[in-house]
Amino acid sequence: MREVTDATFDAEVLQSDKPVLVDFWAEWCAPCRRVGPILQQISEEHADKLEIVKLNVDDNPETAMKYQITSIPAMKLYSGGQVVKTVIGAKPKPAIEADLASVLA
Repeated sequence: MREVTDATFDAEVLQSDKPVLVDFWAEWCAPCRRVGPILQQISEEHADKLEIVKLNVDDNPETAMKYQITSIPAMKLYSGGQVVKTVIGAKPKPAIEADLASVLA
């Protein structure tokens, strides 16, 4: 999974041809570190349907503020430049896949 920043967010997320799940996280957030490997697995298994990227909220406060990220981990699914789904909190892989069913199906 690659990192996006305030500077690259528009080009890499909002203008993407396929749906993009953005993992809003921070280094100090233990639940974020638990979710990371799960998202990596989903990213590898569904690379044809979905792109998953990470945005460090400490390093990129502008984007985090714009999308009202108040608790992390927070994952937002973007399609066509719009947020179509929000997932808050650390969840097991089946729960995250269920949240993303509309894209993974």
